[in-house]
Amino acid sequence: MKILYAIQGTGNGHLCRARDIIPVLQQKGELDILVSGIQADVDLPYPVKYRFKGLSFIFGKNGGIDLLATYRKSNLKQLYKEIKSLPVENYDLVINDFEPVSAWACKMKHKACIGLSHQAAVSNKKSPKPKKKNMVGHVVLNNYAPVTSSYGFHFGAYDKDIFTPVIRSQIRAAKSETKKHYTVYLPAYSDERIIKVLGEIKNIQWQVFSKHTKNEYKEKNVHVRAINNDAFIDSFITCTGVLCGAGFETPAEALFLKKKLMVIPMKGQFEQQCNAAALKTMSVPVIKSLRKKYVDIIKDWVASDQQIIVNYPDTTQRIINLIIKKHGHASKKKAAELGEGIYSIKKLKEKSLGKILNQLAE
Repeated sequence: MKILYAIQGTGNGHLCRARDIIPVLQQKGELDILVSGIQADVDLPYPVKYRFKGLSFIFGKNGGIDLLATYRKSNLKQLYKEIKSLPVENYDLVINDFEPVSAWACKMKHKACIGLSHQAAVSNKKSPKPKKKNMVGHVVLNNYAPVTSSYGFHFGAYDKDIFTPVIRSQIRAAKSETKKHYTVYLPAYSDERIIKVLGEIKNIQWQVFSKHTKNEYKEKNVHVRAINNDAFIDSFITCTGVLCGAGFETPAEALFLKKKLMVIPMKGQFEQQCNAAALKTMSVPVIKSLRKKYVDIIKDWVASDQQIIVNYPDTTQRIINLIIKKHGHASKKKAAELGEGIYSIKKLKEKSLGKILNQLAE
């Protein structure tokens, strides 16, 4: 059986999860890997057959997406060519981790596409949602990478096809310690903003992993380091607590290691708002942004004895077996089964990128 595993390359979480899923898929057939996106800092230790620019959102420095940088680095004409060029018809099974090129290629060629992602769980009606509705965010989440069947990962098993997180074997095997430092990963904030706020909380060692620097340096009680997977894991497994965005993999791994956790969802990012809503139900503190007015709340968290117990067993093999059993050698689907989506391929080609970005920013 020929399998295509397509992975979103914006952010690090998708690729981190893929490190544990890929070996299982390799046992099931002839596997090819596709990665699209330009914002990841983590490499895959496996050969990648297809590398595409895809459609990436660029992190800003004020807590959200930098729409201008996203506009400059995006090219819908190129994206359309990538979609047309991908031979999804040559595969018996296409598994998609919120990756747009393979998803739209399958849609164009009436091919089944199996979603295996955190986003699939977030969009499920039974998963926690923020009180404030975001219709544009909801529509984009459901149509950025359209699939025919969905299996998701979330902080809890909220529905029958939602599973608890894939925890990297590197984290599962790690010997967790509790040293005095706190690990910080807030890629949507500038180093200057992080230092300005966290520097107000004295007698705490902050180890900040930054997307915005290549050089290591210290200012006040804040140690800023470039992102490096091994260095991050070493800091992560030995820290007292983790301050990070409301993504998925980093909070999930922090909970697994029983680390104190506080999250700051990215502005205008519907998925992170949903994650924050789910984490709130688990008593994880959430603050709206990194500003001095929240310093006292961060201080209270630092002084707390927070411990949240979760049960995240290793179910990766079972999930892949389920997908292979249900969808291996899947026949072609009718176009109607794929859903219309927010944009048809024709509209995707013709719509101006500026209009699409404006919709995402609303």
